[in-house]
Amino acid sequence: SGLVHIKNPHLDSMEEDILYHLDLGTKTHNLPAMFGDIKFVCVGGSPKRMRAFAQFMHKELGLAGDGEDLADICAGTDRYAMYRAGPVLSISHGMGIPSISIMLHELIKLLHHAKCRDVTIIRIGTSGGLGIRAGSVVITDTAVDSSFQPRFEQVVLDDVVVRSTELDKDLAEELLTCSKEIPDFPTLIGHTMCTYDFYEGQGRLDGALCSFSSEKKLEYLKRAYDAGVRNIEMESTAFAALCRLCGLKGGSFPRS
Repeated sequence: SGLVHIKNPHLDSMEEDILYHLDLGTKTHNLPAMFGDIKFVCVGGSPKRMRAFAQFMHKELGLAGDGEDLADICAGTDRYAMYRAGPVLSISHGMGIPSISIMLHELIKLLHHAKCRDVTIIRIGTSGGLGIRAGSVVITDTAVDSSFQPRFEQVVLDDVVVRSTELDKDLAEELLTCSKEIPDFPTLIGHTMCTYDFYEGQGRLDGALCSFSSEKKLEYLKRAYDAGVRNIEMESTAFAALCRLCGLKGGSFPRS
């Protein structure tokens, strides 16, 4: 049917669903009227960048006005920022798996309550490139963990639940085709490695802690490259797992 799925039987018995960190709710807002026609959702870490992206889409879609007065739909909270330009929703997700996970849970419920259909969600932003030209855009085919495995491990109560992290391959190919229409826009498809940390987790030598040598770092990054990893960031496994489970057509192409 193209609807966004939620896999939580408890929601049916709730009188109201409050999306705490988006400052929205099923009783306080008419979510189908506000969001029912959304077809694309683009998410990225920075609130300022996502506002700039919404303004860019406003101009590209030829909407009325200059887009300078786009309102933050989540202005009642300082956790995330959300803007819309026609059928495109632009939302910030902060840094790291916990932050994007909270946002995605509430975004997915929002799209479900709004009765949106055939939604495509794309993560944009920045990442660290691995063995590729600086400034390249990596379109993720599969998000992998720090052991280069296509999985997202989520602790639920005291159980470790493992979820698949494959993204929509047709969407990846479509994005690659679109990139060829833009000059000087190096783009490739590859694995994206997701870590829980910016410093030690990504093999950096300049954090407050470092327990490995530069030689050990280079050996690890070579193994990552040989496993198909072309960029490193901190959100992709959670993003891929939640999109896949809830029937969202998901893609990711952070710039290195």
